[in-house]
Amino acid sequence: MPASPPHASNRPRPARWLSSGNSITQQFLSLGGRPDIVSLAGGLPAAELYPVAEIAAASTRALARWGAVALEYGPVEGLPALRAAIAGRVSAAAGRPFGSENVLLTTGAMQGLDLLGKALIDEGDLIVAQFPTYLGALDAWRPRQPRYARLDWTFAEPTFEATLRQAKFAYAVPNYSNPTGVLVPQGQREALLDTVLAAGTWLVEDDPYLPLQLDGPAPPSILASHAARHPDGPYDGPVIYLGTLSKSLVPGLRVGWVVAEAGMIATLALAKQSTDLSSSMLTQAIALDLIESGFEARHVPPMLAAYRERRDALCAAMSSHLSDWFTWEVPPGGMFVWATARDPGFDTNALYAHALAEQVAFVPSSVFDPDGVLTNAIRLNFTRSSPERLVEGVRRLERAVRRYLAARPGRAA
Repeated sequence: MPASPPHASNRPRPARWLSSGNSITQQFLSLGGRPDIVSLAGGLPAAELYPVAEIAAASTRALARWGAVALEYGPVEGLPALRAAIAGRVSAAAGRPFGSENVLLTTGAMQGLDLLGKALIDEGDLIVAQFPTYLGALDAWRPRQPRYARLDWTFAEPTFEATLRQAKFAYAVPNYSNPTGVLVPQGQREALLDTVLAAGTWLVEDDPYLPLQLDGPAPPSILASHAARHPDGPYDGPVIYLGTLSKSLVPGLRVGWVVAEAGMIATLALAKQSTDLSSSMLTQAIALDLIESGFEARHVPPMLAAYRERRDALCAAMSSHLSDWFTWEVPPGGMFVWATARDPGFDTNALYAHALAEQVAFVPSSVFDPDGVLTNAIRLNFTRSSPERLVEGVRRLERAVRRYLAARPGRAA
């Protein structure tokens, strides 16, 4: 006779990190689907620019080329031909050879972050992270319950190397960081690499926004900088590099990759095997066709032109409607504008409720802080919406700011 399920009051509760219900990421994605809300919150590409017809044609070609192989379970490490193609891309950028043994294909770059958490983080371990920190990385590593220290790109803190020695890894997004849009100069990248090498730890370089170079080329990756110092032999450096096709093509393919020394790739493959066994062979085959046919390279320039127009529209509207309360820099690439309140006591968590009342959404800065105490900034996305809708969103945000200020005791708008 089957056992009765435990009474509801006696059932094990979800893990503490899951007990708060829907995550802030889920909330932002759901708001993006509501036509009454101007969402400046999500980190999403422009759906109307997705190359539907080209992907349909690539699907046909991929199935004709690969047949049942594209519909099977595949190698944990990924479709060999696509691994080789990514290795070739990285080799060209780094100026030294990388092999397929240095590449693990993942279900989006987010899976790479999750696998790194499984492979490297134990409860209480220290991560030195660029601050503010990408929300997706915080979400991926939250189940492991790590501690965080700030990665200071000025290297002014004399104990920074000592801190790195205690850390499992450093985490950096040097190209058009999420959330700040910052492009880290080459000198600071080299300085971080030097410090990581001296400390003897890993460096996770997350580079999803590399294709979105709106104002000229980005400096070489930190992976490329290290490779240039060691141009011969198998790659055995400390840099673990994450990339994706989600920004240069479409996120729905869910094709990302990790590039690292072969031993780390083998470790991450073991973690992936227990996660999803293998990524979709069909979408990998489609991605390979889009790369080899040259379509990806042709698709990016017109996409950048559209994003540049949207960025400029957003920043112009902010100058007209928000400059009394916020400061920001025009990002040279990526998807986001990071605006910091002139008043350090400005609470963007409180502003968020007024924004929703005005039918506009943004991301408050607190979600990019592991401790949740950074509350005086906002992240605005410009890639998802038309210029006209961005302007309307900023107008609504101005009204929300005035409502927030009017509601603050003793404060006037």
